[in-house]
Amino acid sequence: MRTQDEALAALAESWPTITEESRSVLGSELHYQAIMYHCRRETGRVPSEQIGMNVKIWIPDVISDHFKASGLRKSTGFQGGFEPIPDVVIFKPEIGGDFRRRNYANTLRQMLMAIEIKASERHRGRLRPKEIIEDILKLDALRHETRHREADVLPTMIVFDTAPDPVERMTEYAVNESRSAAEKHRVCLCYLSQEEEFHAIPAL
Repeated sequence: MRTQDEALAALAESWPTITEESRSVLGSELHYQAIMYHCRRETGRVPSEQIGMNVKIWIPDVISDHFKASGLRKSTGFQGGFEPIPDVVIFKPEIGGDFRRRNYANTLRQMLMAIEIKASERHRGRLRPKEIIEDILKLDALRHETRHREADVLPTMIVFDTAPDPVERMTEYAVNESRSAAEKHRVCLCYLSQEEEFHAIPAL
């Protein structure tokens, strides 16, 4: 797998299995991350040496306003850079299965797709658009950082809004706000509830 188109095709290929598995269980957000990882490996045919979960990617000398502002909230000894930790990352073959933090320069350069995941697991609460939009902004900033280093990444936001109780699922307003933010920042957005789903994928 070498291109963003191939990464998207692998997501489409694994999506029916992702849908079936995520609708059949109720778990933590980490569990849905594991479903994504498992299905991409098993039915999306992504090689194990090209897919990482919770990958720590240290970016020194950040250039995006979003990461600069986020870095200022860190303690003094940790300023000057930023460490996004995408939930799931698809890499180019050149990563060679090495996505350790110490390999940060290469992990940033060799990314194909960075995925953030949100799930409606809140007890007596809902996913708010602010949570999803914050991840969308982080993904957009990550793309700017990779392009600044003559690489590129496909930012992807996946929302599992599959809570069985309607009062724990996103409101229509929240879904629309999230979709608008994804379209504005050209971030792929995949949304799944018990009854519906949509894919908002900008032209590559």
